[in-house]
Amino acid sequence: MKEKFEMIKSYIYDMGMIITSEDEAEQMIVVNDEENGIKDLVIDCEEPILVFEQIIMSIPAEPGELFKKLLQMNRDLVHGAFVVDEDCKYVIFRDTLQLENLDRNELEGSIQALSLALSEYGGELLKYHH
Repeated sequence: MKEKFEMIKSYIYDMGMIITSEDEAEQMIVVNDEENGIKDLVIDCEEPILVFEQIIMSIPAEPGELFKKLLQMNRDLVHGAFVVDEDCKYVIFRDTLQLENLDRNELEGSIQALSLALSEYGGELLKYHH
């Protein structure tokens, strides 16, 4: 498993992203690529999957049509989904990939999907953020 974690870190470096923190025991890193809207993206090796999570925004006290809108947005996402955390405090982008045969293209595709989702829906989500 350690070699998978090291491989993922090398892919991240090759993609020009910055690892801002790392927990080797938990096999988790936090990365930034602010130019592409990636801020504190958590990448967690949870054998047999790789989990990506980035907090997008706090959920307002009066969410109105936010949850319906998130479901509609999810329909058009290439990878991953907008989800709500267990406490219903945050909207999070979440994606998972299989670790066994993971390659750089898959990893990069998931991260680019997050960037694309933010550029496409960021303005719309901001309407709900008070």
